[in-house]
Amino acid sequence: MITTQIPSLKSKISQSPYQAYVYSYPHKTAYRPLTPPVNLAQLWSDQDKSALFLYIHIPFCEMRCGFCNLFTTVTHNEDFVTQYVKTLQRQAQRVKSALGKSSFARFAIGGGTPTQLPIQHLETIFNIAETMGANLNIPISVEVSPETATQDKLKLLRERGADRISIGVQSFIESEVLATQRRQTTPQVEAALGRIKEAGFPTLNIDLIYGLPGQTVETWLQSIRAALRFQPEEIYLYPLYVRPLTGLGRTDKEWDDIRLACYRAGRQLLLSKGYSQVSMRMFQRWENNPASPVYCCQADGMVGLGCGARSYTDTLHYSNDYAVGVKEIKGILQAYIQNSDEAFDFANYGFKLDGNEQRRRYILLSLLSDEGLNFASYQQRFNSSVYIDFPELRELKQLNLGMEDGEILRLTEAGVELSDVIGAWLFSERVLELMYGYELK
Repeated sequence: MITTQIPSLKSKISQSPYQAYVYSYPHKTAYRPLTPPVNLAQLWSDQDKSALFLYIHIPFCEMRCGFCNLFTTVTHNEDFVTQYVKTLQRQAQRVKSALGKSSFARFAIGGGTPTQLPIQHLETIFNIAETMGANLNIPISVEVSPETATQDKLKLLRERGADRISIGVQSFIESEVLATQRRQTTPQVEAALGRIKEAGFPTLNIDLIYGLPGQTVETWLQSIRAALRFQPEEIYLYPLYVRPLTGLGRTDKEWDDIRLACYRAGRQLLLSKGYSQVSMRMFQRWENNPASPVYCCQADGMVGLGCGARSYTDTLHYSNDYAVGVKEIKGILQAYIQNSDEAFDFANYGFKLDGNEQRRRYILLSLLSDEGLNFASYQQRFNSSVYIDFPELRELKQLNLGMEDGEILRLTEAGVELSDVIGAWLFSERVLELMYGYELK
């Protein structure tokens, strides 16, 4: 039985519905140096490696958005970029050796902006994936920006097997975009979306953000309608989070919080247009709903390459050090490039998951998606009952935020709306202490 108590959910939902941006557990700010370093070959030796997720991180952008706290830097230094790609090649060789026999079910290239790379380096990234043993017939997703989604790069991505393009538009209203310190024009965005559609990618995802400075519910709906003209298979609706050391976080401006109204209006519009809601943020068109993926985020591992990428096993999540400040990020990148080949045989920075943390992560990832928390699957994996381990979960039903559908606990419409509160509610005391104690660089 899990002894750590979860605080009352009722007390948390009385506050803002936007308390923590929950997309992974635990967050990188809970990671710490690993002493001694963990040997990757030993770590992965007892893992199921039949359906891994390969992720390659490209930490370069043409600009730093005001809301961004990702591990990325603005650089046009071609020599530095070349060194980074060569280091990726060295790392891939060592990690492949450490993994041994393995198979990949999915592959993604993120950042940053991968298409910020010159086209010859972009092609090298796909070669690196093949070095790792990834069959490029698997689902492949690549992040692009309006400025870098050029015809030649899109052609390369499609030829190498990319079947999903994700583009961060954020808003089709130029004044809203400028307020986030982002450089793009609406005609530029529309031209990029047109090129993506012409290239024939099976899945187009468009990211939009609500709660931007100067935004209203009506201008928010205007952006969604503009996105719908391009018939995206997926749309992600992200609430704005103003984080420390980001451009917006350094201002003294207080935001008129219309995020909940925007969320509700955007959700209603997309449902009326035939989209289904997969999570608080993700919407898909019904006719394009894919079959159940081979990769299972609750159970299967992730192998991350590149400075800023994280890797997941059952018992350890690991990555490089994390920072937001420009100087600190460049220092971490420089250290990555200077690594010896042998250094890539070890994990030096991460978070060890005991049985309690493994259970929390499984519950959190299950509840925050439309598939819900399957009691039988939980029992099979952990040889215990959900309600014995976490009796506090019954509060979801008491507050009408969750409902049981046979052997599955799912969030109600009101529960999905409060996903960022419910997710943070499930964080352990240990993780919260580490996150709050992290000195964000």
